Amino acid sequence: MRSGMRQRLEIRAKYLRDARAYFMAQNVLEVETPILSNFAVTDPHVNCIGTGNKLFLRPSPESALKQLLAQGSGDIFEIGRVFRDGEAGSRHNPEFTMAEWYRINFGLRQIITDTVNFITHLASESPHPVSRVEQQQYRELFRETTRLDPLNASAETLADYAMSTLADQLSPDLRKALGDDRQGWLDLLMSLHIEPKLPPETLTVITHYPAEQSLLARLSDEFPGTAERFEIYYRGYELANGFHELADSQEQRQRFVNDQKIRAAAGVPVPIIDEALLNALKTGLPDCSGVAVGIDRVIMGCEGYQQISETLALQTATDKNADQN
Repeated sequence: MRSGMRQRLEIRAKYLRDARAYFMAQNVLEVETPILSNFAVTDPHVNCIGTGNKLFLRPSPESALKQLLAQGSGDIFEIGRVFRDGEAGSRHNPEFTMAEWYRINFGLRQIITDTVNFITHLASESPHPVSRVEQQQYRELFRETTRLDPLNASAETLADYAMSTLADQLSPDLRKALGDDRQGWLDLLMSLHIEPKLPPETLTVITHYPAEQSLLARLSDEFPGTAERFEIYYRGYELANGFHELADSQEQRQRFVNDQKIRAAAGVPVPIIDEALLNALKTGLPDCSGVAVGIDRVIMGCEGYQQISETLALQTATDKNADQN
């Protein structure tokens, strides 16, 4: 058992060394930013952990990194701990390690290539190296799987499909709970119906999410109704989420306000808007793209682990009743 623990720690340490080596070779500067933040994120699907003194444990270093970018840092990356409330299970831990980086004058295609190269680099000497990469637009994938158009289908249509196709996995009360939340139904169908059908041995890149799921990405001129956002999946779960970054502070403020309205309607805490991030955009965020990669999940996929706990030195104590999916 003791030798097994040592081996597990050595495996994790190698992935972290290899991650830093990749960025060093790309001349991307490593930085460290605060783990504590004055702001929780407004994203309706992310809940921050408070510290009890009006500070929050960061769910991502994004805001701080963009502040550095606006001050002229150039290409930067950070590998560090991030925290999300209510996320525990076989693929989730409330505390986990994220690699997040930003490349100046990179568009969507370039940051996708960079991210694929990063993951492929980490997997190259693992039991499950990446042998195949496929890329597909969100709209095309959704249509192929459900025969519904995610850009135009109503919440009612999406709900009808979800409740009939996934009846054995969903509570009858879910329809009332989600109501006319189109984004909620899209997320549900993606996570429970589409993701499980992705080929496990293929690194799958999904691009151009619907505009209403743009988060902090700019909207696409090339494909109207979509955002310049992508995600990457491997062996059944998401590894990366990236954007061609939105630099318009007014548009970003409106998105934050919309998030607040969604959270208020759902009856969950409504954080104040991150003015530090908006000020960075006002100062002048350079044209850039960024991405966040879950290092623990990369290790899971590359090593063939079934539980995220197998990647960790010690697992964060969690509620025994937490979701174990």
